[in-house]
Amino acid sequence: MYLASELVTLAGIIPGAEPTKIPGMEGPVSELFGYGLWLLVLAGAGGVGFGVYKLAVADKSRHGGGSEPFKWMGAGAAAVILAGSLITILNGIAG
Repeated sequence: MYLASELVTLAGIIPGAEPTKIPGMEGPVSELFGYGLWLLVLAGAGGVGFGVYKLAVADKSRHGGGSEPFKWMGAGAAAVILAGSLITILNGIAG
């Protein structure tokens, strides 16, 4: 388990993310939960970026699907806010 988390960190996927130990939850479950939240933040940022891209290349006529980019951006922003607040709460509990 340690090797997998070390490889993810070395790959630069999660820059500087070190999950905080949660009281009463030790071992691989705590580590996977912490890295999962950081991956959710990155996925949300990717969703926002994809929404911006879709908005830039969307058909601007009256018959185009104009709301789809905003769905991507809204879902991405919601994922970032949710994961960020959970990370903050968990760091407050563990800190």
